[in-house]
Amino acid sequence: MSGRLLRLVCTAAVAAGTVLAPLPAAAVPEPEPRERSVADVLTDLQRLYREAEEATETYNATAERLKAKRAEVTRLDAELSRARLSLHDSRGAAGRLARQQYQNVTDISPYVRLLLARDPEHALDQGRVIGRLARERAKTVGRMTGNEHRADALARKARKALDDQLTLAARQKKDRDGVRKKLHDVEGLLASLTAEQLTRLAEFEKKGVEKAQEELTASGALGEGEREPSRAGEKALRYARQQLGKPYEWGAEGPRTYDCSGLTSEAWAHAGAPIPRTSEEQWAQLPRVPLEELRPGDLVIYFQEATHVAMYAGRGEVIEAPRTGEKVRVSPIASHPILGAVRPDQPPATEARYAPVFSGS
Repeated sequence: MSGRLLRLVCTAAVAAGTVLAPLPAAAVPEPEPRERSVADVLTDLQRLYREAEEATETYNATAERLKAKRAEVTRLDAELSRARLSLHDSRGAAGRLARQQYQNVTDISPYVRLLLARDPEHALDQGRVIGRLARERAKTVGRMTGNEHRADALARKARKALDDQLTLAARQKKDRDGVRKKLHDVEGLLASLTAEQLTRLAEFEKKGVEKAQEELTASGALGEGEREPSRAGEKALRYARQQLGKPYEWGAEGPRTYDCSGLTSEAWAHAGAPIPRTSEEQWAQLPRVPLEELRPGDLVIYFQEATHVAMYAGRGEVIEAPRTGEKVRVSPIASHPILGAVRPDQPPATEARYAPVFSGS
């Protein structure tokens, strides 16, 4: 089955009312089940694809939190090791002070020597020495106490961070199983269709995308003329073009396979402008721009839940990692319902005006 046949999310409106050819009738006539229209099948596929993509982005978000938590655990472990080493050193210094104090008991106390001194100036010098030693001892004890408190606090933080890491690891496994189930549901529905039905669905899909693209272009939502990319945008776009033809894989960030947000985040990271990993966070955190001001390198966000993202390539086209079974490719910008667009290298202080966009098919 070609990967092209899996991209069926935008054709329900075009296919409404069209009926799939029924399976051959049995030799003995029996009541046939209600025939499903192409629109019915596409509605189910649209729902399953969106659920799979949403589950994938949830998995990606959990994976990012787990990565950050692992880094925190590593950092805290290193800090705790240093704190324990400092505590060991300060305890050693305290032990030396205690031994010195014990040794002084067997001899004449420095204070007694001060009282018995015949030379006042010499006695004063001894007083300064005694005062300095007292302050050093106080600092040593205070340093040891502070190191103990710091080591205890770091130990508690490290234990909590480790517990959080284990919790996130369990959640990641649950999210992974959720993605697999959604994809299994998609495969099951596609497997229930005949080759002829799949071919007809692909044809309707193509017509639906073409219709949505024509309407978007005619609306003027993309503005007039072509805009030049920024230097960083050009680098990001060049990277994305180099990935054309590589397979889609959910949860992947390259270099051999990508999912939708894995492709866009890696492209901008290579351009020197790191962005959030998931499409939801890219939509939530990056400055938004109206479609009429799109320039190559900008990101186009799709669906109300912001579960899909592609990179604008100019001339009404985007580069996207579509979904399981397909490869990174150039697609019409209206291949999916558009939520909006964001610009990763747009300075927040000069954020462009944002307006509602054409929703597509």
